[in-house]
Parts: sequence; structure tokens; C-alpha cells
Amino acid sequence: VSLAFTLALFLPIGTFAWLAGWIFLVLFLGFYLAVTWWLFRHNPGLLQERMHLGSSDQKGWDKVLFPLLLLLPFVWLMFIALDAVRFHWSPLPIWLQFVGALVLLGSFFLLFLTFRENTYLSTIVRIQADRGHTVVSTGPYHYVRHPMYTGMLAFFVGTPLLLGSGYGIVGGLLLMLMLARRAVLEERTLQTELRGYAAYMAQVKYRLVPYVW
Repeated sequence: VSLAFTLALFLPIGTFAWLAGWIFLVLFLGFYLAVTWWLFRHNPGLLQERMHLGSSDQKGWDKVLFPLLLLLPFVWLMFIALDAVRFHWSPLPIWLQFVGALVLLGSFFLLFLTFRENTYLSTIVRIQADRGHTVVSTGPYHYVRHPMYTGMLAFFVGTPLLLGSGYGIVGGLLLMLMLARRAVLEERTLQTELRGYAAYMAQVKYRLVPYVW
């Protein structure tokens, strides 16, 4: 993952002399390693589950959508690099880059809370009967039904801000629309196939952002 992110950021611009790019990589890699270590120590079952990039019981629509959600972020990072360093299509002031770093750190914190709370946080959409899948309604799930996607929304905003690409925010929001569509489809599956999820939806009314959606 770190190598792919490094190539996506620096290969399009032909130089490694990009401070914001390195700051992003250090923050992202630090979060990735910290969460992986935490899962290894405290929830190895979830770590193993998240290594699955496909499964026979994965929903058919997710077999199409999930690969796109894996690939497009790298295309997005390449576009951000070209914008911020090579062509300067939509430069941002330095203070907004600092704001972006804070938003990015906030996204990592929310993502960690989600990993800590939900042992069924698979990368793919499937009912994990083999793992005793049940509804999770505590922690961040008390406020929104998809806190992982809420964290990703912050990630898709904080990353282009930190890297200095205004157009990158637009691209991030387009990726977020894909995640929002996935959230709706995922809920249909959970509502019909996971006991107690319909009652949970009635209790927690917002998917991603409290009082908004």
C-alpha cells in the first residue's frame, strides 16, 4: 500500500522534492502501521478478515463496485500530484494545508474508533455468518450507521487540502458519492439478512453525517 501511494504521488511529477507529499505519506503510513499492529495484538480475526479482497458470499454488485473503489483513489492521488506540483491548476494557501493535516488526523482518529468498535468491519460486503455477525450500535455507531465512510469523507477532504489541490477536493467528493451509493446498497443487504439491523436503522437515523444524511 505504501509503495503504491508513493508511486501514485511522485511518479506523475518526476521528482521526490515535495514536502507536502512526504508529510502525507508519513501520516498515512504511520496510521496504517499503527492500526495493523493494534489489530494484530487485539483483534487478529478482523485483521484476517480484512485481508480478503473477494469471497464467494460477497454481493454481486460489490464485486463490481469494490475494485473501482480500490483503483480510483490511486488515480485521484495522481491527479492531485499533477495539479499541486506540475501544473498548479488550483493552488491553496499554506494555512489551508495545515487545516488539511488536522482534518486528515481527525479522519484517522475516527477510523481507529471504528476499527476498535466493530469486529465485523470487512473490506467487502458480506454477511459474516462464519464469524457470528451481529449488529454493532456502540461507539461511533451510536451516532451514524457508517462511521467508516464518515472517516473516509474526512480523508477525501483532508488529503487534497494538505497536498494543496483545490480540484482534488472535487475528485474526493466524487469518490465519496460512490461510497455513499455503496452505503445504501450495503444497508439493503444488512436490513434483509442481518437480524436486528432494521431496528438499528430506526434507532440511528443518519448514515454518514448527523442531522444531514
